[in-house]
Amino acid sequence: MFQTRATSTPRQAGDLAIVGVILVLLSFGITMVHSASSVVSATRFGDPFYFSKRQLIWAIIGVLCMFWFSRIDYHVWRKHAPKLAVASFAMLVLVLIVGVNRGGSKAWLGIGSLGIQPSEFAKLGLVVFLAHLLAESADRMHSFWRGFVPPMGLALVAVGLIMLEPDLGQSVVIMGTTVIMLFAAGTRMSHLGALFGVGMLGFGGLVAVAPYRMDRIAAFIDPWKYPLGKGYQIIQSLYALGSGGILGLGLGNSRQKFLYLPEPQTDFIFSIIGEELGLLGGICVLLLFAVLVWRGIRTAIYAPDEFGTLLGVGITGMIAVQVLINIGVVTGSIPATGITLPFISYGGSSLTLLLSGVGILLNISKQAGVVR
Repeated sequence: MFQTRATSTPRQAGDLAIVGVILVLLSFGITMVHSASSVVSATRFGDPFYFSKRQLIWAIIGVLCMFWFSRIDYHVWRKHAPKLAVASFAMLVLVLIVGVNRGGSKAWLGIGSLGIQPSEFAKLGLVVFLAHLLAESADRMHSFWRGFVPPMGLALVAVGLIMLEPDLGQSVVIMGTTVIMLFAAGTRMSHLGALFGVGMLGFGGLVAVAPYRMDRIAAFIDPWKYPLGKGYQIIQSLYALGSGGILGLGLGNSRQKFLYLPEPQTDFIFSIIGEELGLLGGICVLLLFAVLVWRGIRTAIYAPDEFGTLLGVGITGMIAVQVLINIGVVTGSIPATGITLPFISYGGSSLTLLLSGVGILLNISKQAGVVR
């Protein structure tokens, strides 16, 4: 467990570096959503601004949520952690019963013309509850049955429900975030090692019961063998990244967005970034995420109590894991999972919940007095 605690005077504004990075990422994201989606928007809806206008609206709502959450004492969430967990699991069950099927996954609840993704709410709710549970179990974390099993069991139930949708990407994010929080809480490395072994067996079982997952793995190993099938999207992504070179083709000059790369405004928006802004543009985006993660970790380290530390680690870890998975998929480093790039990809539920989480992180930093 991180032991450092703040001794300086709390800062009323929170961590301004986090705020600055978030606003830059959001502005850049809206720009790239428009650039990536203009062709598909005009083709489908007759309006090249269809997706970017909606992303702007969601960004405004998300920023308002971020600043609102930053004004709420984060200890309030500890009091309501069990309720948040129950609500999260209830939504995950509800979506399996009355959810809307999109892209082969029953992961959405339809409310009028809006679609809400319960797994996004569940991620943040689970992080809050795990922070509460791990803080309560601080003196038991070396015990397998009393310290490790309860939080991991809770995460596995959530993952099991999400896999029924199915949504592999969100499941991996939840498991990755849980492992990071367990590590920060002081669980034994042997327990995490055992989890890795069991996880590999479980992954093999998931592949065995769903042949389409084996297709994804085969496409990951050799996408060129399936150029018009499962390998098509990753091939188009690699074409985009490769054609961008060092400096890129120029903002708005992507060729892959002309209906070659499917849904370029969502999971594969980093491909368009690489194509239009080149390697340097991609590195700048990753550096922004690195600064965000660094400030999030510092916020967690200087949090005034165990719950604040674990909550900060969980929120920061959730963002970091999602970034790593998205970049890994886009570059062909890991099999496709279907996860968005935080604060940049198009998506209302994801953007709003991530910004709400950042708001909680900002409140922790206010009380921590993080050194600038």
